[in-house]
Amino acid sequence: MTDISPLDQARILSEALPHMQQYDEETIVIKYGGHAMGDEETAKNFARDIVLLEQTAINPVVVHGGGPQIATMLKRLGIQSEFAAGLRITDAATIEIVEMVLAGSVNKQIVGYINEAGGKAVGLSGKDANMVKASKTTRTIIDPGSNIEKAIDLGFVGDPEKVDLTLLNQLIGYELIPVLAPLATSKEGQTLNVNADTFAGAVAGALKAKRLLLLTDVPGVLDKSKKLIPQLSVKDARKLIADGTISGGMIPKVETCIYALEQGVEGVVIIDGKMQHAVLLELFTNTGTGTLIHK
Repeated sequence: MTDISPLDQARILSEALPHMQQYDEETIVIKYGGHAMGDEETAKNFARDIVLLEQTAINPVVVHGGGPQIATMLKRLGIQSEFAAGLRITDAATIEIVEMVLAGSVNKQIVGYINEAGGKAVGLSGKDANMVKASKTTRTIIDPGSNIEKAIDLGFVGDPEKVDLTLLNQLIGYELIPVLAPLATSKEGQTLNVNADTFAGAVAGALKAKRLLLLTDVPGVLDKSKKLIPQLSVKDARKLIADGTISGGMIPKVETCIYALEQGVEGVVIIDGKMQHAVLLELFTNTGTGTLIHK
């Protein structure tokens, strides 16, 4: 870090005041992707930033993914994954590993880093206290041979249906930081793996969060000339999907943002989680970072 004079440090803190007031006592859901976690140093910096939010009377709720970590563990155990339409089919052997990695190692690692930074993190999954109920995801693909649309069974993969806030309401506002693994239970009591972005959108919507921050490995939504778009309305976002400006893996991310806004979140921001202090830059500075999507 470059040496900043004490006066500059004081000025920076002072400039953050109106932003802190804007988010005072508000809930902010932060989706921390498996790719955004990066190395230990990045994860520890992220944890410090989360503790800082909590110290400034903001209520952070962390939802994490763990795709790369799951892939590594499946490989180590020699479990082959099948894919259909680009989505991993989660069979009984796979869901066991998914749960072990998400609710076990990844979740507790983040909890550990936040606690080490002076916070009080509580690691949970959507299964705890029936927080998130989900229904099995079905996807259809067009069979290239016959051109007939057919349903594919993705196995133990779910879409959130209902969020019960009983448990989160016991934690939020009491200096406790919930860290949630994106697992849910079906009506039949099966464990389902939920896409972490979608899970974060459902939880943020139920909490009527002021902001949902999606930390990814891209700077945000880019225009045709690859320049960052600082903010978008839902209408604009839909136009950009229709004309192909938003394409590939960014489409489901933006669709998650739209879904979260429809659920009651005030604003959703896609930001580059690998950027140092991305969360603080977004919330506490005039410039912000990434792309804000609003109604």
